Amino acid sequence: MAKAAAAPASLSAAVPVPLRVLPKSKPESVSAPAPGLVHMPPPQSDHACAEPGPGTAAVRPAIELHNLTVGYERHPAVHHLSLRWAAGSLVAIVGPNGAGKSTLLKALAAQLRPLSGHIEGLAGRRVAYLPQSPQIDRSFPVTVQDLVQLGLWHEVGALGRWQAVHRQRCREALAAVGLQGFEARTIDTLSGGQFQRALFARLMLQDADLLLLDEPFAAVDENTSADLLQLLKDWSASGKTVLTVLHDLGLVRSHFPHTLLLAREPVAHGAPAAVLTPANLRRALGMRESFDDLAPWCEADAAAHPAGGPH
Repeated sequence: MAKAAAAPASLSAAVPVPLRVLPKSKPESVSAPAPGLVHMPPPQSDHACAEPGPGTAAVRPAIELHNLTVGYERHPAVHHLSLRWAAGSLVAIVGPNGAGKSTLLKALAAQLRPLSGHIEGLAGRRVAYLPQSPQIDRSFPVTVQDLVQLGLWHEVGALGRWQAVHRQRCREALAAVGLQGFEARTIDTLSGGQFQRALFARLMLQDADLLLLDEPFAAVDENTSADLLQLLKDWSASGKTVLTVLHDLGLVRSHFPHTLLLAREPVAHGAPAAVLTPANLRRALGMRESFDDLAPWCEADAAAHPAGGPH
């Protein structure tokens, strides 16, 4: 009997295939009603995170993606994504480079307008977004406290006055991430792990219902990763929804109950054991796409391709 092929060692390599481009002649309004979410998962996964038990998470609405397509200059980076995350979900988003993971987070953070489809469950909810570290200029001359107290912007506002109670909350957040006494240091003096801890302290003060983190454990030591992972689990347990882009599949298997494997299109969504199979990982490597300005309009067939399913 032939041996089963092993899973790929990395998700960084792929064979490009043509990408379908949305033509200008058929735009879809974001505000236009769309068909309801179809709960018909493919065999390898569930496309809805389980509902939380009684408690804080149960009173918060779920986040639903309805045939969502997001991209740049009419070029989809993620297309036809339909799934549901219950409040309190702790989700790892994985896939090869160029799979659209960061683009999806930007759409959820309202930094990108969908090309088609829509997102439900974000109205009236505070969203905190932590981009990849290279996007943050650490040479800017601010102190650690200046950085962290920006997490209270939703309370203080542009014309508000920082009071002693705000400074105390900053100190408490810094102590919670192991940076007690770092308030007066400038951010350019921090190590990579210390800087990431400071960013997590800012996230704590934002007190958001939805937290979006893009590679939060990149270039940090093992102890820092362990401490910050515990914060993610605590936030999830309190009813906050946490979506995290990661490349470390071992970390995902060990600590995340839900995983979305993305390769411009959804490959699988559910428990890591069911999603991160050798077959799914190989398939993800072959699904990254190159731009093709002459490609036809890409339609989603709800009957043929159920919620989040492959097509």
